[in-house]
Amino acid sequence: MLQNIFQYEFLQNAFLSGILIGFIAPLLGVFIVVRRLSLIADALSHVTLAGIAASLLLSKKVLILSSLNPIYLGMGFSVTGALFIEKLRTVYKHYEELAIPIILSTGIGLGVIFISIADGFNTDLFSYLFGSVSAVTRTDLYVIIMVAIIVLLFIVLFFKELFNLSFDEEHAIVSGIPAKWIHFLFIVTVALVISASLRIVGILLVSSLMTLPVAASIRLAKGFRQTVILSVIFGEIAVLSGLFLAYFLDLAPGGTIVVLSVLILIISILFTKAKRGKVL
Repeated sequence: MLQNIFQYEFLQNAFLSGILIGFIAPLLGVFIVVRRLSLIADALSHVTLAGIAASLLLSKKVLILSSLNPIYLGMGFSVTGALFIEKLRTVYKHYEELAIPIILSTGIGLGVIFISIADGFNTDLFSYLFGSVSAVTRTDLYVIIMVAIIVLLFIVLFFKELFNLSFDEEHAIVSGIPAKWIHFLFIVTVALVISASLRIVGILLVSSLMTLPVAASIRLAKGFRQTVILSVIFGEIAVLSGLFLAYFLDLAPGGTIVVLSVLILIISILFTKAKRGKVL
């Protein structure tokens, strides 16, 4: 297969994209899980679906937009959905968790409407729903590289602020950290990662890549930094192994990656119990 990777561009695109997604998705996922916002990935992925369905509809109805890459409008919808989540969290101050199901429902509703107007599903939309190695283009790879650079810059520049806000928001605000702007940048970055991950993992499974490696690392890590490192390692193992298995066994890459992530989680739980002498 290594020979084929050097030979075929679509395999190069898929594996380079997978390496980047396997790194940035769990990296942000650590902060998502710690802040108890695990469902936000599901909400934004469904909003992204609405954007992609809208883009496919426009390319079908408007000739000048026929060559438009659906990922761009998907990103626009995802970022917009992220901003609305932040706004709704301020509206429902004592029920902040309501913001996520509201946006998730809106995304699903809009997606169904756009799909019905376009006379149902097509091959392109299915590749976004479940991921497709062969569908990853060079343009998709460039988009993922840009998103990865943005994520790395954001984490490097604001790691301390994100850490403080994640564990003690009130103390962080009192300390002078601009919580509102950090929240804004964080949720926009999450939206970009979700929309960029769709070609590899798929809309319906992208949230798993942001949470399952983190769930596994929490069982094993002895500190926050170790949690971050293990999350990235588990994410890379799941993505790269999933792509290899999907290639050789002709399986759906998104589902294969998620199942491997679940296996890693189960192994980490069993290992922790065995270490404590609690295996049944």
